[in-house]
Amino acid sequence: MRSNKGRDTDPELRLRSSLHRAGLRYRISAKPVPTLRRTADVLFTKSRVAVFVDGCFWHGCPVHGSLPVRNRDYWVSKIEGTKRRDAETDLLLAEHGWRVVRVWEHTPVEEAVALVRCGLAEAEGGKPVRTLRADDR
Repeated sequence: MRSNKGRDTDPELRLRSSLHRAGLRYRISAKPVPTLRRTADVLFTKSRVAVFVDGCFWHGCPVHGSLPVRNRDYWVSKIEGTKRRDAETDLLLAEHGWRVVRVWEHTPVEEAVALVRCGLAEAEGGKPVRTLRADDR
């Protein structure tokens, strides 16, 4: 597992490149709330929007997620734990006034950019904080 990247994955790089081309500026791999052990993949500090690019295997994508045959109980427990931590992260960040945008690694980059723009527009428009998710196609 050590060889799995924690940041700068291909889906993250594609999204960041598209966001940058669209004229958006952001921080990468940063903590939205310094006292929480949570790091967002892309962070818009002024708008308080945190973007997470979730991998299908590690975050249990209902469409593309799979479980290894060997040591199945371990992996079921690990992936369920990741899902619980993701939900807790969404809740904790919302409590601190952050809007969360979650996209799957298989989400088309144009759709992911549109979702991020939607989150930024909601933040600027003063709408209530909520989590925005890419559909689970």
